[in-house]
Amino acid sequence: MNRLDHRDPLVFDTHELGRRPGSLRKVSRTLEAPAELGIADVIGVPEKSEIKLELRLESVVEGVLVTGTAEARVTGECSRCLEPVEDDLEVDFQELYYYPESEERHRAIAGDDFDEESEDETYRLEGDLFDLQPVLRDAVVLALPLQPVCQDDCLGLCSECGARLSDDPSHHHDAADPRWAALQGLSAAPGDEGDEE
Repeated sequence: MNRLDHRDPLVFDTHELGRRPGSLRKVSRTLEAPAELGIADVIGVPEKSEIKLELRLESVVEGVLVTGTAEARVTGECSRCLEPVEDDLEVDFQELYYYPESEERHRAIAGDDFDEESEDETYRLEGDLFDLQPVLRDAVVLALPLQPVCQDDCLGLCSECGARLSDDPSHHHDAADPRWAALQGLSAAPGDEGDEE
């Protein structure tokens, strides 16, 4: 029984490929972005914004090799000055979705050497369907900057007042170092040596 819903725009059907190695099918699809496609509270593809997919589905002995490109608009905020950031993102990805019986065959061949952990990291077809969402999410997240900036030379915010330094690069505050504050009064006090009377 399949858990995947063929009506989901990120679920693809490989039925037309058959199981003939070398069979090829190209798919173009424009769809709405799923929720949480990015780095939370930093940068990502806004939910329900447009994503353009170009996929190449190729039947191989072990399963279906999916090679693709995704194009989307990403938004977030600058990590230095908190201004909004927007950019176009294009990511490439490739993943092999295994036929269910190829796992059983691999398990039989490997015997005691079968690695359960690496097997959990593989993607499998459910019937003739596969879900592209986890692969797309990984590709997008890995392509995003961990600390996005509005411009490469963004100066950030003033630590004293929060003003955006890129708007006024000469911005500064005349703040005395508190360690020297007690000495300030000594230099200007009348009666010091060197003062004229």
